[in-house]
Amino acid sequence: QLQASGGGVVQPGGSLRLSCGASGRTLPSNTMAWFRQAPGKEREFVAAVAHSGGEYYADSVQGRFTISRDNSKNTLYLQMGSLKPEDSAVYFCAGSRRIYTRRSDYYRSPSYDLWGQGTLVTVSS
Repeated sequence: QLQASGGGVVQPGGSLRLSCGASGRTLPSNTMAWFRQAPGKEREFVAAVAHSGGEYYADSVQGRFTISRDNSKNTLYLQMGSLKPEDSAVYFCAGSRRIYTRRSDYYRSPSYDLWGQGTLVTVSS
């Protein structure tokens, strides 16, 4: 099971870093990602990091967010900057034991079979 943390309230233009761990154990997945879901909206892809280290981002966060994983700490991160009110959502980390070769697979929630509880991010003045 994955556990996301680090959410909170931040002003527009601010920064926040989310973390995702596996209860102190080794991250079980080859491919890991962040998704988010705002009230009344469908869950959407935010960013993914491949087993190879390749990174994938939604257009809406490209250049503002950075995904990374520290295998020595068994933790996945999402560094968020230049936050906007429309970034407000519950953020979920997800993982897959599969290694994907098609770019499109990283963007699809069904590609991930391991999900964590979300952490709420609110961007508001």
